[in-house]
Amino acid sequence: MDAFYASVEQRDNEDLRGKPVAVGYSEARGVVATASYEARKFGIHSAMPSLTAKKKCPQLIFVPPRFEVYHDVSLQVREIFLEYTDLVEPLSLDEAFLDVSHNHKQMPSAGLIAKEIRRRIYEKTGLTASAGVSYNKFLAKIASEYKKPDGLFVIPPENAEKFVEGLKIEQFYGVGKVTAQKMHEYLIYTGYDLKQRSEAELVRWFGKAGHSLYWNARGIDDRVVEPNRITKSISSETTFLKDKDNRILLTLELYHLAKEVAARMNEEKFFGKTLTIKIKYADFKTITKSKTLPKTMTDFKQIWPVAREMMKHVDLSVQPVRLLGFGISNAVGENEKKDTQLDLGLFNF
Repeated sequence: MDAFYASVEQRDNEDLRGKPVAVGYSEARGVVATASYEARKFGIHSAMPSLTAKKKCPQLIFVPPRFEVYHDVSLQVREIFLEYTDLVEPLSLDEAFLDVSHNHKQMPSAGLIAKEIRRRIYEKTGLTASAGVSYNKFLAKIASEYKKPDGLFVIPPENAEKFVEGLKIEQFYGVGKVTAQKMHEYLIYTGYDLKQRSEAELVRWFGKAGHSLYWNARGIDDRVVEPNRITKSISSETTFLKDKDNRILLTLELYHLAKEVAARMNEEKFFGKTLTIKIKYADFKTITKSKTLPKTMTDFKQIWPVAREMMKHVDLSVQPVRLLGFGISNAVGENEKKDTQLDLGLFNF
């Protein structure tokens, strides 16, 4: 989706349309969760301190996030996806991978499917969406960013390797500012430069990420699309394409995960007393925070206030977050299960 949260706000409030809008809080320690495209022209982007954003654009309009609305729109879009394929892997509220190799409508072209889905999203939600089409996740992600906003870009197999060679290294999945700077020290500025390095060199310089960098430079990515599935305990997690250190964005993601967990609780009639948040930082250090309540929790209204409060105590000062997970355990009475230990290993790339 294009500038998802800001676009929803502009859709629902005509006074915001065509104006620079930031979803977030304007106080001294506030940050921008996302910015409209009108605001981005001033250099405003997500995770930017609110005070900095206001200096760049004094007329910037701050709008507080509305968790429920964003989640409902996300579900509307997900319903459209599932009409075409069961292989839908959500990455966040506004992003997902789809495998349409064998689609429900027997359409012959992924490009045609993407075009139709984008049209249907606009008709149902009033929002634009960008899509990237290719034969693996790495290329599809790059393609989705290539013609934003409201764009569609296809990378066919015969053009992939040459296309990747021409990319700036900053456009590669998982390459942030720090990694890009380190690559520049090794005279790696483009996909072509990266392709000239051996896998052993890249692993020595960049650790485990060196393996994927080596293959991505050749247009190769063997990760499959993995749809959400119910685990032994009621839990869900998401791994971000880019690490996050913005508390508002992480809280939005937690809200989405809590909604999923609550829905599964209702389906499985599994009700527990312990909530757990799982955090995997950018350096792969993993922590969990759990809270056990005196009474069994049976629905989202009981879960969410506790989860939101738990998120306030997650330390974001050391490392940004690579993975966020949430689950419920410690079932009692007729709902008790032998194994209530959280299994949050659904999407761990």
